[in-house]
Amino acid sequence: MFFVHYPLKFSALALVSTLTVLLPFGDARTEARDPIPIVVTIPILKDLAEQIGGPYVRVTSLLSGYENEHTYSPKPSDLVAVRKARLLFEIGLGLEVWVSSLVKNAGGQTLRVVTTSHGVELIQDGTDTHEDAHTGRTAMDPEGNPHIWLDPVNVLIMLRHITDALIEIDPVHEAEFRANQAAYHERLRQLQKELSTRTQMLADRRFIAHHSAWPYLAKRFDLHIVGTIHIQASTEPSALHLQSLIGKIRKEQIKVIASEIQLSQRLPELLARETKARVVVLTTMPGGLPGTETYLDMLRYNVLQLADALEAP
Repeated sequence: MFFVHYPLKFSALALVSTLTVLLPFGDARTEARDPIPIVVTIPILKDLAEQIGGPYVRVTSLLSGYENEHTYSPKPSDLVAVRKARLLFEIGLGLEVWVSSLVKNAGGQTLRVVTTSHGVELIQDGTDTHEDAHTGRTAMDPEGNPHIWLDPVNVLIMLRHITDALIEIDPVHEAEFRANQAAYHERLRQLQKELSTRTQMLADRRFIAHHSAWPYLAKRFDLHIVGTIHIQASTEPSALHLQSLIGKIRKEQIKVIASEIQLSQRLPELLARETKARVVVLTTMPGGLPGTETYLDMLRYNVLQLADALEAP
């Protein structure tokens, strides 16, 4: 009897052993899937996507941090990256006017474009953003100021769009994506509290902006933009407008001009020479200046640099 049943027992044991060996390899293959290929328009979105996606994403930013997002001209390598991507994250609001043609030319059938500004409370007035140098009246931007990421509260909304998109593509890792979102939310909340405490100490909160990038940051941290050099993107200000700013700085004793590394420093330096105001160079994008590689680093750098300049004698 022993010799009759032995082959059967052996076969069953072999089958179980085979299944035991094969199943872990099947799981390993699932876990070892390639990272989701993602393209983003600007570095802030790369940082956020990597914060949420971790090892499950491979993110390419079309801009590196030094370019002007309004006037960027896509390269052939950008076309290749978009063609291979499954997700493309953009700000929207007319910031990246070049994206639609890039996506159309890439011709990817499975690409999903996610506009991260949906649901953000927009600043419409752009008080100095589109101010007419002759009339002093403000033209309303129908879409709203696009530099939403300079307010950390808006970044929480952007994070939600990114997290939801990643979960839709890769539902297996939803728990990890949600945990990463919650952890980043807390880090951002702590930094906002720290920076708000710093700006509340300022006696003078007024500054001249290089261009219309800063209304969201100014509103969140109770700072006051009292003039803007470039009142329209990619348009040189008139001599009349510059003279008006010089007069305003002198009369109201404005101490600080907030410039941007992505733009030419010629006009901020001209105003500084004429008025003795101090130029502080900031960045609208992570990576634009040393020590600003992440969004949190960039936010801290911008607010502290501006606060220190406003506080200086």
